Amino acid sequence: MPAGLRTVSDMLSPADFRSIVFFTGAGMSAESGIPTYRGAGGLWHEYRYEEYACQAAFERHPDKVLDFHYLRREQALSCQPHAGHRVIAALSQSHPGVTVVTQNIDGMHQRAGNERVIEVHGSLWRMRCAEHGVTRDVAAAAYAHTHCPQCGRWLRPDITWFGDYLDEPVWQAAFDAISDCDLFISIGTSGVVYPAARLPELARAHGARMLCINTEVPDNAFLFDEMITRPASLALPQLFPLLVTPKE
Repeated sequence: MPAGLRTVSDMLSPADFRSIVFFTGAGMSAESGIPTYRGAGGLWHEYRYEEYACQAAFERHPDKVLDFHYLRREQALSCQPHAGHRVIAALSQSHPGVTVVTQNIDGMHQRAGNERVIEVHGSLWRMRCAEHGVTRDVAAAAYAHTHCPQCGRWLRPDITWFGDYLDEPVWQAAFDAISDCDLFISIGTSGVVYPAARLPELARAHGARMLCINTEVPDNAFLFDEMITRPASLALPQLFPLLVTPKE
């Protein structure tokens, strides 16, 4: 463990903090059974993102790209939020200052009951028309529409693909929440995917208490005051035991 980092063993009291940000990455969803994209066994070891996750691929073969993301939607629906998701959702319902900033696109936080979620890389459950903007598409794995009902253009998933710019209002919302928090809990993130990897640096610069939950020590561990090297499904109920809810 890097010098200066200590392991957390005691519970946290939400009342001690005015504003709490949970910053979640692929490791949070992996516990629910959703494959990572970059890690060991990740999707980009099996698929080439140039064929499935960039605007050029969509323009060449929109049906192929949508089929790939349909499988991601189907896979996400086959998985369930775990105890860590439920603890965060329960805390968000009891504490007005809780925000989730996630790199994940699977909607698992919302399915657990969390409404204050900033999705910096977009969502599998929204579609976007270049002319008419974004629409929600949450009914099932199958798309409600693959073409815009207004103009007939192909709809693409509202996801930040390789080569895309981040959505500026979403990025600003994440920036504002993190700049204002006094407790920053990073969960399941590698610390290497930019520009999202700059967000822990922002929290540190603004004086937040920094906590990292990860099964492995990430590359940016030096930013954190405390570390729990356990899965979030175990670590979060330990940190916030009064918020543990029965599994449905």
